[in-house]
Amino acid sequence: MAEYDAIVIGAGHNGLAAAALLARAGRRTLCLEAKRYAGGMASTVELFDGYRFEIAGSLQFPTSAVVSAELGLDTLPTVGLEVMSVSLRGIGDRPVVYYADPMKMLGHLGEVHGADAVAGMAGLMTWSLAPTRALGRFDAGRPPRTLDEMYACAATESERLAIDDLLFGSVSDVLDRYLPDKDKHGALRGMLAFLAVNTTYRGPETPGSAAALAYGLAVPDENAVLMKKLAGGIGALTDHLHALLTAAGGELRLRSSVDRIAVDNGRITGVRLADGTTITAPVVVSAIAPDITVTKLIDPEALPAEVRERFTRIDHRGSYLQMHFALDGAPTFDAPYELLNDPEMQAAIGIFSTPEELQQQWQDARRGIVPADPAVAFQIPSAHDPTLAPPGKHAASAFALWFPVEESASGYGELKDEMGRRVIEKISRLAPDFEQRIIRHTTFTPRHMGTMFGAPGGDYCHGLIHPEQMGPNRPGPKGHVGQPIPIDGLYLASAGCHGGPGITFIPGYNAAKAVLGD
Repeated sequence: MAEYDAIVIGAGHNGLAAAALLARAGRRTLCLEAKRYAGGMASTVELFDGYRFEIAGSLQFPTSAVVSAELGLDTLPTVGLEVMSVSLRGIGDRPVVYYADPMKMLGHLGEVHGADAVAGMAGLMTWSLAPTRALGRFDAGRPPRTLDEMYACAATESERLAIDDLLFGSVSDVLDRYLPDKDKHGALRGMLAFLAVNTTYRGPETPGSAAALAYGLAVPDENAVLMKKLAGGIGALTDHLHALLTAAGGELRLRSSVDRIAVDNGRITGVRLADGTTITAPVVVSAIAPDITVTKLIDPEALPAEVRERFTRIDHRGSYLQMHFALDGAPTFDAPYELLNDPEMQAAIGIFSTPEELQQQWQDARRGIVPADPAVAFQIPSAHDPTLAPPGKHAASAFALWFPVEESASGYGELKDEMGRRVIEKISRLAPDFEQRIIRHTTFTPRHMGTMFGAPGGDYCHGLIHPEQMGPNRPGPKGHVGQPIPIDGLYLASAGCHGGPGITFIPGYNAAKAVLGD
């Protein structure tokens, strides 16, 4: 008799969600995590004494109602934010303030940025509806769509054209249509371009980048709460899922690295750990990157060559820099941005570039050139959640595009230091005392993120949001549409699966439901 009914590899939010659902269905479930803590990219980690950081994900994304209900996500305490974020293009811009209250947001847009900005944003949201259905980002319990099924999501010719944009268009194509004034709409255009391309390795003017814009704008329905900030940081989500797992009789083992998924005569028999331990089970759910699962953990002889080869073509070129700062106090923002001194405005501050600048910076980064003025998403979460820093201190983080990743290993450290310096300089142009407030800081490149989280190339999407890696070209729990993995008992559950990245739980949920359905 097998030791477990199911083994889940990886204790990120998708792995924990899958494990919890299986355990609650009465399956003897073991979740294995290679690292010393659970949560993966949904973790709150103490990097410096007393300072805790969300070192990857920081927001719970809009979530399918059925998934929220089954996982009890609506019971988690949240940080009440009046302002979700503030975006500006550069010094002198009038910032866009994203109020949590939709009516207040619309009023601000109309009053400060004009009726055409309101109309443009409404047009963008309407444009995104058909692509959202086609992508199936929030499809709970259904497989990826074929291309024909994606186009069948269009009810009108304009919706069909929007799906054309999804597959072939660029971010700039869409922004030029709905927010054409490059000066007046600068902050909006910069924010939307950044929202899209941070999940790609393409500039905003590159064909195919519109897929990521549609993905970023997608919501489950018109009543969805767009984003949630959790009390205690995003790691509270991990604690909740771990509690669900153990309450149902499931087990989590840390520092347990899997180096082989055992297959016998086309059926799963269990796993072998790096220390040589063998654990038996007829089901393995892998919540690590699909290509790592298929090409590294399974004996090549257990798979047809064409199935294995398809998983070798995934683009993982993460191109970003992430920094975390222990501050001895809140930075002071100078005119004309004194409003940012209000803690209510400090949850997320976008200091963005125009789409045109982002395109040039991406092209430069491909040649090994660090952006002179990188686009930066800056946040001070301790302004709203004092549990993240010692009294009177603050924990702050910054995420910036683009970090050169196509150069040789030589010079990598110098590039990291150079880009980190430019990120600090950019924040300091708004808050001149920022640098002197820094007690300690650390800088992570895609290479670091890959090492910490097992994300190939540092790609937190486990497969970038390019149209050729979405829909039928993104695997479901049993592999690709029309080309399933012919191993009984193997299921895929990571962000690289249908549903995709972002803390939405869809890949983990879908894998668990596929196991139970079989």
